[in-house]
Amino acid sequence: MEFFNSALGKNITFVRPAYFIISGFIGIPHVKYYYIFLCFVYIFSVLANTAVMAVICLDPNLRTPKYIIVFNLAFTDLFSNSALVPKVLDVFLFNHHHIPYNDCLTFLFFCYTCLSMQSLNLVALSYDRLIAISYPLQYRVKITHRFMFSVVASLWLSVVTVILIATGLLTRLSFCQSVVIRSYFCDHGQLYRLACNDSTPSFIMSYLLPALILWFPLIFILCTYLSISYALSKVTTVQGRVKALKTCTAHLSLVAIYFIPIIVTFMFGKNIHPNARIINLSLSSVFPPTLNPIIYVLQTQEIKESVRKLLKIRKKSGIKVKKVIIK
Repeated sequence: MEFFNSALGKNITFVRPAYFIISGFIGIPHVKYYYIFLCFVYIFSVLANTAVMAVICLDPNLRTPKYIIVFNLAFTDLFSNSALVPKVLDVFLFNHHHIPYNDCLTFLFFCYTCLSMQSLNLVALSYDRLIAISYPLQYRVKITHRFMFSVVASLWLSVVTVILIATGLLTRLSFCQSVVIRSYFCDHGQLYRLACNDSTPSFIMSYLLPALILWFPLIFILCTYLSISYALSKVTTVQGRVKALKTCTAHLSLVAIYFIPIIVTFMFGKNIHPNARIINLSLSSVFPPTLNPIIYVLQTQEIKESVRKLLKIRKKSGIKVKKVIIK
């Protein structure tokens, strides 16, 4: 217990500042253009992810177990950008750099929850592709609506629990010196480093969070695609292999968009200018939720066909309304 409560039983006064100061984009020339760009990206992200969720809800053909995860991914993307971008614009575009203590922890909780769910949704989709390609005859038995709803609920529960623990550990820290967070949001790593008492539990959590959010999902996805490659090697015809691989292209694109920028930033972060690193990380957070719906619409045949059907129905209903008005 003493490990998690560093000041318990000791004569230490906790200093909880009234606010933190977020200073991530300060000092970057012409940065206001970047904020305007983020604003347009956010608007497009909201419209695109809402459209994907609407299509899945409106088309009965898309009410399959796989699209439960796709719907959850679109919802997470919408939630993610809505949690991050408006607050970033408020802080930097309107110069509200002072963020109250409790608001900062809340901001951190929602940002990390959404980032974690994005990667875990990709894990669930990779498992779906693994069963579909490696065990096609057992797919309908193993991947059911009930199973997918259970997976989604378990992922949300696990992520919320872990992030709540990480946020709770930050409340045990005393901030008696600087309150300046050199990031574009209330970053966990930046926050616990500002503490002037024992921050060992938060230090350990700073290694556990990337492992749970980044490395474990990436390793799992790579393992699933190794298994898929092995299963495809047993397919006798090239046409069969290509057909099976096409069902994975959208997912592979999402994986590349999410993981590559973050991994590059972490690997070469020390050699990158702090301002460039902050912009790169902010784009890594904002771009995947924006590009995901585009990729699914362009690369998934079922959604393409569904969009066409819905547009045809709308055109037909429009024609009927005009005929009634003319009569």
